[in-house]
Amino acid sequence: MRALQGTGVALITPFNEDLSVDFDGLKNLLKHVSKAVDYLVIHGTTGEAATTTQEEKTAIFDFIRNNNTDNLPLVYGIGGNNTQAVIDTIKATDLKGVTALLSVSPYYNKPSQEGIYQHYLRIAQASPVPVILYNVPGRTMSKISADTTLRLAAHANIIGTKEASGDLAHCERIAKESPDNFILVSGDDLLTRDIINVGGTGVISVIANGLPEEMNDITANALNGNDAAAKEATEKLQAINPLFYEESNPVGIKEVLKFREVCGNQVRLPLLPATSELSSKIQTELNKL
Repeated sequence: MRALQGTGVALITPFNEDLSVDFDGLKNLLKHVSKAVDYLVIHGTTGEAATTTQEEKTAIFDFIRNNNTDNLPLVYGIGGNNTQAVIDTIKATDLKGVTALLSVSPYYNKPSQEGIYQHYLRIAQASPVPVILYNVPGRTMSKISADTTLRLAAHANIIGTKEASGDLAHCERIAKESPDNFILVSGDDLLTRDIINVGGTGVISVIANGLPEEMNDITANALNGNDAAAKEATEKLQAINPLFYEESNPVGIKEVLKFREVCGNQVRLPLLPATSELSSKIQTELNKL
């Protein structure tokens, strides 16, 4: 999947003061990121997919599709812990223009590896577009094992995995033993260089919302074999990156976008906007950059 190599951005969803979707802010965001990223990811965790309605999701996707002036590939997030509900949502969604689905591993239920395998198998069979697995055990409390990932990689409609496990040995095994056309995508911004070095193809990034050029410096240099430049670009973001998760994602990155006058910093409950303490720390690190 050459279209999904490089830097993907897990788009935030801008909100107005009344917490309705801010489409003007979304248009600003698309202009802001499109100059430096390779593809757009819609309705992921960073997009607050857990607290947007299906009607809002449709309106957001239609707006992005209609304002994607650089014609970047689109990845659409549909996942959950009710397999049949995920399938029903896929069937009810107009996926015209979508390059692939991104589907998070089932959370809360704590399924067995066989349960995870069967979950994704059903999704792959139902989806009219290719599927990317999303392994993020810090949120789901269950890890997709390398064995399960490699079993799923054999399916013709499963074309990659987004890895946010933080386990480089796990990632290296997937890269070495999966089919040549199976993509390994970093789900941790600061591990992007390391994951590319063990065979990864890029990143789906939080940072790229606010700092698209800085994130792309890491990805592009790592993919081009310029490891020293990729290492230097990674080190520049070492101090600010933890601040994006200090009060949960996307609280921190929305604060960056507020400072950069792209959109507001509003989030939906149970999240809250950045505290004054966090805001001050983010502004300090932005000034250094």
